[in-house]
This record gives sequence, C-alpha cells and structure tokens, in this order.
Amino acid sequence: MTDTIKPLYQGRVIDLGLETVTLPNGRRIELEIIRHPGGAAVAAVDGQERVCLVYQYRHAGGGWLWELPAGKIDDREDPLLTARRELLEEGGMAAKQWRSLGFMHSSPGVFDEVIHLYLATGLSHKGQNLEEDELLEVHWLPLREAVQWAHSGKITDAKTVIGLLRAVAILSPSASPG
Repeated sequence: MTDTIKPLYQGRVIDLGLETVTLPNGRRIELEIIRHPGGAAVAAVDGQERVCLVYQYRHAGGGWLWELPAGKIDDREDPLLTARRELLEEGGMAAKQWRSLGFMHSSPGVFDEVIHLYLATGLSHKGQNLEEDELLEVHWLPLREAVQWAHSGKITDAKTVIGLLRAVAILSPSASPG
C-alpha cells in the first residue's frame, strides 16, 4: 500500500516519485518508482510462419535491438488498439485475427509498466507510418529461427523474447520446449 508519494520528475513518457509504502509484513520503506502508461507488443505471423521483427535503434539499450513491433499506450486507450496501431505504424501491416498472449511486467522492482502481448495473423500489407523519433528496419524471419535467437541471446528485449515464446507455443507447440 502506498502511503505517500513525493513527485521527483514528470516527463512526456514517465513520472518518477519517491513513494513511502507499507509492505504486506507491516514494514514501511521508501521506493523510487517510475510510472508509465504501459504498452503493447505484437507477434505478427504470416501464412509462411514468418514473424515481423523490427531492428530498432535504442539509445538506452546501447544500440540496435531486435524487437516485436510495439509501443506506448496513448491516452488510456485499449491495449489492443495500441497493438493494432503499432503493427501498422512500424510493420506496415494490418491483421484480421488477434489473440491475447497475456501481459508482462518489464521491470517490477522500479517500474509499474505492463506490456500487453498479442498474436496477429491474417496479415495484409498497408504501408509503414513511422513516428519522427523511430529509426528501424522491418525484417520477416521464420518464427522458429526467431525463437532460436531468443534462446541464444541474439534477441535481448524481454517483451520480444516472451512474445515469441508464447506465440510459438500456440502456433507450433512441437517447436516450443515442454
């Protein structure tokens, strides 16, 4: 339970506060918490079992990273709407079928961000519409190869690793472990 919040920073994407909380064991502590509106990521898989990956420049991540198309929830919109928008903006694709792959916490020790994951199929090309600050390339990779990249560490982005593993478990159960 949060007892008090002292705002430290308010930005375009995140807010940072020093929060005094009471833990379930009764202990009171101070935590630095980053508040974020959340996001959505899409494992878009075509009829040839290829997945859309973006190779995106991420300054905070130290350079270029492999990711699923993803983005921030705007104005408290439904996460599925975020996923649809981001697949169109980044991947240039629309999808007929959408299935939830659940959600994930990106870094729950300091960050309240929740990322909603989706599987999109029945794809059609519509054309990209990148935002000004996005620098990325779109690649289509066989789903099984992308999963191998997730296992080997070539893909290090957590939402992408989790999204790929959950997608392959649904689409190709024999290709996923246990």
